Amino acid sequence: MAYSQIRLKILPTVRCLFDKPVQIKVEGLAPHKPVELRSKLVDDKGVTFKASALYKADESGQVDVCRAPSLGGSFTGVDPMGLFWAMAPDTPHSKFLKKTVLSPTLVKIEAVNRETDEVLASETNERGYMTEGMKRVPVQEGRIRGVLFIPPGKGPFPGIVDLYMFGGGLTEPRASLLANKGFVVLALAYFGYQDLPKKPKNLDLEYFEEAVNFLRRQPEVKGPGIGILSLSHSGGLALMMSSFLSGISATVCINACNANTGLPVHYKDIIIPPLTPVVKNIKITNSGLVDVRDALPDPTLEKNRASLFPIQRSSCQFLFAVSEDDHNWNSPFFAKQAAATLRSHGKETFQVVSYPKAGHFLEIPYMPNCPSGFHVAVGSNVLFGGEPKANAEAQLDLWERVQEFFKSHLDKNTH
Repeated sequence: MAYSQIRLKILPTVRCLFDKPVQIKVEGLAPHKPVELRSKLVDDKGVTFKASALYKADESGQVDVCRAPSLGGSFTGVDPMGLFWAMAPDTPHSKFLKKTVLSPTLVKIEAVNRETDEVLASETNERGYMTEGMKRVPVQEGRIRGVLFIPPGKGPFPGIVDLYMFGGGLTEPRASLLANKGFVVLALAYFGYQDLPKKPKNLDLEYFEEAVNFLRRQPEVKGPGIGILSLSHSGGLALMMSSFLSGISATVCINACNANTGLPVHYKDIIIPPLTPVVKNIKITNSGLVDVRDALPDPTLEKNRASLFPIQRSSCQFLFAVSEDDHNWNSPFFAKQAAATLRSHGKETFQVVSYPKAGHFLEIPYMPNCPSGFHVAVGSNVLFGGEPKANAEAQLDLWERVQEFFKSHLDKNTH
């Protein structure tokens, strides 16, 4: 078999944005011959992520992953983007890390002869984060630290503050990809980044207020209402901001808690203490991972109420997205409580969307799932949950919903 005839193509082109699907085609194989496709990337921590799938060429010697089913490997069935979302880390409990979005994530795709392990053809998909003409502006303004993404075009655009998870540092991929959709997005760090405190004793809401005001002042931002996008611990900060700060119009909370956790939150003379975990509710899985899903007590009980965020004060629209297999905490329960609080105050300003079998991290499309990893607050590796395919489908669905939600609730504003 002359391998020189075998071609692997990534269509429509080898370069695309991270949240865009591609089509992988292999041509020139022997008819009906099995071939293994493998994908591989190395993240910014140097961790290798890989997936593989077994295909059988059709009578013309072709494999088109949009039509042909995977017969085995990391996933089965017809799934054009399976080789991307099904990638798993070589080092267990690793979360895909991309520090800065100035360079693309490179995914190498290979067609391999399974019998000889010989690479028949390969190609690299460059998955970028910023459209042509987007501005990435590092922010050091007063106390504020972060990165501002401004889309190309005339504007002004709706403004969004992107708060990521609790772990320090700054994560840019989600903010940059959202900015591609016609938003000015401020990826805001709040500790463990540049000169921000490494281990803060508390979190000061006035810092976040400063960030909202900074964003609103940008000439490219059309006000007056600002959006907030959050995930996990930062969902609590988003609820706090929505409750106390004016001019927040739309808030997305992904797998959040309706009460404060971790560190006390201060605002002027108000202090909201964190919930005290119930240690006896922490379990250890058979594989030795910590499962903290039920560690937090019911925040609506009298003794815990001081930790609840007073979201009935808010005047914004909420989108609560919850994963039913979230093991970081019981996010469906917390979202139900948040919805009940709003409803009992006559507010129908929310929607709750629930994803069966998805895990704690609902990220951008095609991001590999992180079913377990190091938890800063717990100090060990914990179970985060989620079946890879269900998680991938949830990420796709939520990404569209988030854009839709912000467009409908931020675009109404006029100067």
